[in-house]
Amino acid sequence: MKASELRDMKPVELSRKLDELKQELFNLRFQHAINQLDNPLRIKAVKRDIARVKTVMSGIELTDAADS
Repeated sequence: MKASELRDMKPVELSRKLDELKQELFNLRFQHAINQLDNPLRIKAVKRDIARVKTVMSGIELTDAADS
């Protein structure tokens, strides 16, 4: 997922996306622990997506705080 796509989302959608990514990361880690993970690089990609979402969310919070 690209950061530009995330910037177009509303804060509610971003928090929902963050929850989905955290759940996916949990499932991937669980599969990795029991040696059933097909693509271990997916864990890295999901972690990066989580970081992107958090970065966009903090940027939105900062701009809202500056506007107030």
